Amino acid sequence: MKILIVDDERAIRNSLKEILGDEGYEVDTAENGAAALAMVDKEKYNVIFCDIKMPEMDGTEVLDKLVADGVDSAIVMISGHGDIDTAVECIKKGAFDFIQKPLDLNRILITIKNATDKVSIIKENRQLKKKIYGQKMIGESEPIQHIRDMVSKVAPTDARVLIIGPNGSGKELVARSLYEQSSRSAMPYIEVNCAAIPSELIESELFGHEKGSFTSAIKQHKGKFEQADGGTLFLDEIGDMSLAAQAKVLRVLQEKKLSRVGSDKDIVVDVRVIAATNKDLMKEIEKGNFREDLYHRLSVIVINVPSLDERKDDIPLLVDYFMKQISAESGMPEREFSPEAIKLLQEKSWPGNIRELNNVVERLMILGGNPVSEQDVVAYVSPIR
Repeated sequence: MKILIVDDERAIRNSLKEILGDEGYEVDTAENGAAALAMVDKEKYNVIFCDIKMPEMDGTEVLDKLVADGVDSAIVMISGHGDIDTAVECIKKGAFDFIQKPLDLNRILITIKNATDKVSIIKENRQLKKKIYGQKMIGESEPIQHIRDMVSKVAPTDARVLIIGPNGSGKELVARSLYEQSSRSAMPYIEVNCAAIPSELIESELFGHEKGSFTSAIKQHKGKFEQADGGTLFLDEIGDMSLAAQAKVLRVLQEKKLSRVGSDKDIVVDVRVIAATNKDLMKEIEKGNFREDLYHRLSVIVINVPSLDERKDDIPLLVDYFMKQISAESGMPEREFSPEAIKLLQEKSWPGNIRELNNVVERLMILGGNPVSEQDVVAYVSPIR
């Protein structure tokens, strides 16, 4: 395990290096922020201890640069002039922990263990996300190329994004791509399906509640906004959210603070919100079902995800991708799809979009021959046109 100590005081650098070296860690040191950043470019560190008060480039600037670069290391800030506000600010910026001088050996060793556990979990989660969602959106059609271009431009910013498109078209994948390519990718990604939560529970789910605030509130509960603090909150099917909850979401977006159900205490949150819907929100506004002011807050950037019928050129690539994914997950042998079978699938209408195609590919792999033929598609996919 490799550790980097960044401090302008030689005595502290040498002391920590000796102590942690005796504990079996491989330790490097840097006397200032610039030297530390140069070392991180060349080496991978599990944990970085960084002093805050340093000449030229202070520790918070080093922290900002490391977080912006997406460094996987757990960053622990240290200072002899620490206070609660400084500690909170560092944690919000992406630091794992804050330790005040004089440094306590037991505290340092516990922090290293906890930090390395967290880094391992983050790496495992990233690998899992890649397995589940793939590393990119599948397709080379013009609409998909346009979405990729939009995501690459928008993801590094904190701009709120509204993703619109029919059910099953892949809106969740676009949202996750925005998160994965953002500077918040090491922070939480919280998903909320607004349509799946009863209207009487949505406020508690989003904003949390205090113990005793209602009959079943047996303990304090942190809402999704608090859980996503520092990261990204994905509000799926936001067109189904109640007007009362919409008003509270609007307040959080405007003031960057919330209050739990049953409390009048404000809690400051730093959350990037991405929303998605299959509804025409302008029509919902006309009907009085959706707040126009919330719509304008959410739709700084609008990404329109096309239906599968609008991108049929991608069907050959999608079929191959789903076939390999299903084979890897189920153990079924990979299958070929004949050109005639692919052509027939491209002629079909896809009201269920990507999800429907995924199901059809699995069905044909189970019931069809090898290669999957035109006759298999006619027999097991209905209706064809």
